Amino acid sequence: MHTAIVLGGGLALLVSCLLLGHAFGGGPPGAVTGAKVFLPLWLVAAGVNMWLGVSQAGYSIGEEFPIFLAIFGAPAALAGLTWWLLS
Repeated sequence: MHTAIVLGGGLALLVSCLLLGHAFGGGPPGAVTGAKVFLPLWLVAAGVNMWLGVSQAGYSIGEEFPIFLAIFGAPAALAGLTWWLLS
């Protein structure tokens, strides 16, 4: 359940970055900038989630790393697709 919540948060952050980029960046080029801004933000957030899983929940790095890849990868792939389609 936690993974689904974090993925939902990632998608919400992506939509927020795209909409803010579109609104303040002059249309589709601004949305591309929003996707570019999202990627490092989400990498840090997914890394913090992994760190919490290892340090607080007691999972090993080997157990937590595939979850990190899924949590980072799905929203990042959507951001990359958006970047590619709007460029």
